[in-house]
Amino acid sequence: MKNIKECLDLLAQPKTIFITTHHKPDGDAIGSMMALAHYFLKKGHNVHPVSPSEVPDFLTWIPGIELAMNYEAEPKLVEKVLASSDIIFCLDFNDLSRVKSMESLLLGATQPKVLIDHHMFPKPTFEYGESDTGKSSTCEMVYDFINLAGDNELIDAQMGTCLYTGAMTDTGSFRFPACTASVHHMIADLMRKGLKHSVIHEEIYDAWSARRMKFLGYILHQKMDIFPEYNAGLICISQQDLDLFDVRTGDTEGLVNYPLSIAGINFATLIIERKDGIKMSFRSKGNVDVNSFAREHFNGGGHFNASGGQSSQSFLETIVRFKQILSEFHAQLNNNN
Repeated sequence: MKNIKECLDLLAQPKTIFITTHHKPDGDAIGSMMALAHYFLKKGHNVHPVSPSEVPDFLTWIPGIELAMNYEAEPKLVEKVLASSDIIFCLDFNDLSRVKSMESLLLGATQPKVLIDHHMFPKPTFEYGESDTGKSSTCEMVYDFINLAGDNELIDAQMGTCLYTGAMTDTGSFRFPACTASVHHMIADLMRKGLKHSVIHEEIYDAWSARRMKFLGYILHQKMDIFPEYNAGLICISQQDLDLFDVRTGDTEGLVNYPLSIAGINFATLIIERKDGIKMSFRSKGNVDVNSFAREHFNGGGHFNASGGQSSQSFLETIVRFKQILSEFHAQLNNNN
């Protein structure tokens, strides 16, 4: 993969640019995609931002989101705009399997692909790009990319809103270790350019439906188990639970972090039974490596303290297997310390 700086030559003249992110996008995915879209539009390019699946309700206020296409809802249109594009930007994922049903479409695309991502172990699929695990978010990397191009003066409040959204959500409101000095320098710059940060916090955290709030209460009361002997917490959500509360895209965002708020817990897991399989999220504090845990046991990966996985077993079988592995994992941690 060539250095991302080398792709700037491809953008010297107006191009048609296809920008996409991972399936079930979060704040960093949508924020980085839309920030880059706004930037390229300012540079005179023709831009097609595409999400592999629907944008969650809590992100539908993002500036310019009406420009974004949903592949699952409009596959033929997305195929058409991809065919007309000159270059593809892939944000917040480094393995084409993360786009799910769009994977074969991107695999077959002959246009140069540019990666901007902060996850571990990128696949050798991209002609240009950067995968920096030391960065807080893909949004921070998009900000760096704009600066690399010498275009800091083009960043406005709209772009700043998108960038702040991703940095805020991926750092747990700036409390995770990945939130370095460079993040705060970026935010200071965005605020000087007109960013209204309090409005974003309200849109993300203070605009829940009563249904979603009741779902959260039910999950924490009925579906969360704490294992103090392993310093671990587990939340298990069945398809029946999802149906009971009419759970929608984005409603489970952040649930996995709740056990980490309990004193002594440094490893949290969320297991969700969905129609397309068993999905798992892992979060940790300190020296608990959930990336290796996810890769070794649940065909996943991500970051040292935040990763995802999946299981081919049934919901109940996955829970039983996880609990068996948990004891071994805790013992291994203690031995390493």
